[in-house]
Amino acid sequence: MAQPKGTVVLAYSGGLDTSCILVWLKEQGYDVIAYMANIGQKEDFEAARKKAQTLGAKKVYIEDISREFVEEFIWPAVQANALYEDRYLLGTALARPCIARKLVEIAQMEGAQYVAHGATG
Repeated sequence: MAQPKGTVVLAYSGGLDTSCILVWLKEQGYDVIAYMANIGQKEDFEAARKKAQTLGAKKVYIEDISREFVEEFIWPAVQANALYEDRYLLGTALARPCIARKLVEIAQMEGAQYVAHGATG
C-alpha cells in the first residue's frame, strides 16, 4: 500500500468507472470520500452508498440538489432557450457545474486536498 497522500472527494455514481477509480485512488494511498448528487434521477442511492463503503470509501455523501439544479440551472436555460442543435435541452451538461459546486463545498468542509471524477472518456 502506498504512503498516505491526502483526501480526495470523488464524484461517484456507483457504476463501473467510478467504482474502479475509487479502488485505484485507495491503492494509490488516498483517503476517498464518495459524493453522489441527486438531481432528480431514479437511482438506488442506498445500494450505491453500500457499494462505495464496501470498496473502501472513508465517507459517503448523498446530497439532494434537485431544487437548486432546477432553479439555478434548468430554469435559466429554459428562459434562454438553450437548446442543442435546436432540438433538446442540455440537461446532462447543465448538471455538471451544479454537481461540481457541491463537490467543492464538501471538499472544503472535509479539508480535502483533491477532487476527482471517474467519468468515461
